[in-house]
Amino acid sequence: MRGKLLYSPIALNRLFKDKLEKNEWHESRTSYWVTSDHRLIRKILTMPIEKQKSEILEAGLEPIYSYNQTDFVKDRVAVEVQFGKYSFVAYDLFVKHMAFFVGDVIDVGVEILPMKELQSQMSSGVAYYEGELYNLLRQGRGSPAVPLVLLGISW
Repeated sequence: MRGKLLYSPIALNRLFKDKLEKNEWHESRTSYWVTSDHRLIRKILTMPIEKQKSEILEAGLEPIYSYNQTDFVKDRVAVEVQFGKYSFVAYDLFVKHMAFFVGDVIDVGVEILPMKELQSQMSSGVAYYEGELYNLLRQGRGSPAVPLVLLGISW
């Protein structure tokens, strides 16, 4: 904003990355195969990745390699630091954390967001804790079906 000093989401993400990596938290990926048949996807969802591909090929369909990445994983906990656009929070909560949970990599996901008072000092489009807490609660109990901790930070 013109004439106003703002917090940099990129710099804040870099600080979290540096601190967490020094404490042995590291990026992680979970890989899997998908195809166009929803019944087959349900069947192979929890199979090892090698078995997923062969099941798709045996069904005469095209296997499509895919993966999800998460910022930090340690001791079966995934942490996403989200100072990006608000749309990425829903993806983190309903796709990333879920993929690692279903893949038996994590037992809980943690989403770190700025509180509104910090978000208002950042560039536009950044999600904030209070708004995402509302969105999460509006989904009802049991959705998403992965244990989550929503963590709001401020200055």
